[in-house]
Amino acid sequence: MLRLVALGAVALVALAIGSAGPAAPTGGTPLALVTAETLNQLLAVDLPSGRVVRRFRMPADPENVEASGQAAIVVSPRAGAVTLLSIVPLRVVKVLRGFGSPHIALIPPFSTGELAYVTDDARGQLVVIQLNRRRIIARVFVGRGAHHMTVSPDGTRLWVALGERAERIAVVDLKRPARPRLVGYLDPHGLAHDVSFSPTGKVVWVTYDDRSRVGIFSARTGKLLRTLPAGSPPQHVAFDQTSTARYAYVTSGNGGTLQVLALRTGKLVRTYRTPNGSFNLGIFGGVLLVPSLYRGTLTELLIGAGRIVLSKRVAPAARDAAVAVLP
Repeated sequence: MLRLVALGAVALVALAIGSAGPAAPTGGTPLALVTAETLNQLLAVDLPSGRVVRRFRMPADPENVEASGQAAIVVSPRAGAVTLLSIVPLRVVKVLRGFGSPHIALIPPFSTGELAYVTDDARGQLVVIQLNRRRIIARVFVGRGAHHMTVSPDGTRLWVALGERAERIAVVDLKRPARPRLVGYLDPHGLAHDVSFSPTGKVVWVTYDDRSRVGIFSARTGKLLRTLPAGSPPQHVAFDQTSTARYAYVTSGNGGTLQVLALRTGKLVRTYRTPNGSFNLGIFGGVLLVPSLYRGTLTELLIGAGRIVLSKRVAPAARDAAVAVLP
């Protein structure tokens, strides 16, 4: 039985059902922001042509990128730096340094673009960045190896996998978004890799580095409810971003697949072939991006149409991608 190890007398409390995520882009042009880590660049790629329209120099080893509203963030673990960008105009606004090894960035919808969270795996910290002031406002220790994370749709909870092969997942209280508070840990029943709240906030999907399964956990109790077959590990997962979402998208970079699973039943609906090394996903509205770390390709799936409209090499290595919407 899965248990949350509480800190002191604090136990995991119920999560409220959250609101829907961002709506599909309307009245704007989607643009892919892609990290080309061997070039130390962030690429702005036109969709769906795949043409690189801008290149931004980044601190060494830019790995992951996050974009939401009018802001984007790129983390560079080897340089210990986090780069902040504006979307309109598309430009670098500041480079924050002094991190141990920053790895994943998250701009939650509830913050209306004012706050961002970054995991620093070397220091085991969750770092809070105030985007409008371009400064760090809090650092909270959550556990060594802090890596992939996910926030509940209502903004009250954040789960952090402690490592790429995590034996523990940290649970963080976000009722005061600028002052996160660690409340405990849970056992992922395997070596967890990626974590993602479902659009309703009722469950959290956990992918693994040691098995071809996905674990479905109760967001309220932390209990493992069931597991589903998945591609070869490690996998990453993302969801349709509406309250009526029907599907989960699960990548297997080593297996070269993108699986579409029904949210309600867990049934495999469709499998797309992707270039080897296509691990990460970027999703916004009806656009799903899958970059390939090994092949340097960018794959674009139009969710509504259910078809791949782009698969093009944009760099020697394309690790991560995010969707930015230009007016």
